[in-house]
Amino acid sequence: MTILDTRALNRATLARQYLLDRTDTPVRDAVAHLCGMQSQQPQEPFIGLWSRLHAFKPQELDDALTGRKVVRTHLMRRTVHLVTADDALAWRARHDAMLRQRVMTTYRRELAGIDVDEVAAAGQAVMADQQPRTMAALVQALEDRWPTPPRRVLGELLVAALNPMAQLPPRGLWHRTAGVRNLPLATWLGRDIDPLSPDETDPTGQQLVRRYLAAYGPATTADIRSWCGLAGLPAAVKAIREELVTFRDERGRELLDLPDAPRPHPDTPAPVRFLPAFDNAILGYHDRSRIIDDAHIGLSVAGQRAVLVDGRAAATWTVHNEQLSITPLRPLSTPEREAVHAEAQILTTFLDQDIDRVRITADNS
Repeated sequence: MTILDTRALNRATLARQYLLDRTDTPVRDAVAHLCGMQSQQPQEPFIGLWSRLHAFKPQELDDALTGRKVVRTHLMRRTVHLVTADDALAWRARHDAMLRQRVMTTYRRELAGIDVDEVAAAGQAVMADQQPRTMAALVQALEDRWPTPPRRVLGELLVAALNPMAQLPPRGLWHRTAGVRNLPLATWLGRDIDPLSPDETDPTGQQLVRRYLAAYGPATTADIRSWCGLAGLPAAVKAIREELVTFRDERGRELLDLPDAPRPHPDTPAPVRFLPAFDNAILGYHDRSRIIDDAHIGLSVAGQRAVLVDGRAAATWTVHNEQLSITPLRPLSTPEREAVHAEAQILTTFLDQDIDRVRITADNS
């Protein structure tokens, strides 16, 4: 069986994440290809799309959000994601059990004795008037019936697990700050959520696996599980295994992939790319060594923005006091520093935050 080393996996990831070459793919289609974008920090997907799309304009994502082609909702890993309307409706039921389980596990003590189905029905009854509400307002309408759980815990149960919700604009629009207003997903999108199929081969799971491999493969089943948070995909993998090709990584683990997906030569040059916080290319795997060194793995979950140099996380970046600061994680060569500086200058124009300085600090190695 063919062995793919770390650099080969890196180049495959970059190609499929549109980070090797920017694409002309429309915003909605790019979000679909990426299987959504993590979006608990609402401005970050704009940076992620700028790094992936030719001549990306923030208004394009604003229009997709207000036009209800993409939506912000809790989905993979119980995290707020920006996903297409079609994917939100197709995938939500498959994630329901995971979303419930994660909230109930996190707040096991606070929610002890709670009948979650009763809470869900009560939340649906409150939202039946089709009026957007903050989580606090929804909890306030129900707290007399469930006075024991902390308000925040009851709110997370209602909004992040039991009742599929969309987070409405203006939250998530470019250069806008706005609190979270929730509306049932089906109400906002004008279509019902697809029911969970009784087919034991898990057709929705099959779609998730195919889509994941198209955007992230080659990958292990542990990577798939880590990305979506779903433990029950073995049936889906088994059902489509004959469609897939397999490889091994350097540690001998089986990698699954789509036969015609891009796997560039490991020596393919990789340009500098500035990633947002919680970017797909890093968080989409259980084993993130294809793109970030183990010594810096904590950056990926701490919300730090990374700079890719030769395809790997080689620096972090911040914006403060009209300065874009870049802190290397390893020594950068003179050509690398020049390439990082040049891409940073282009980024400052896109960010439109009156940034007048780009500074690469001393190596943090």
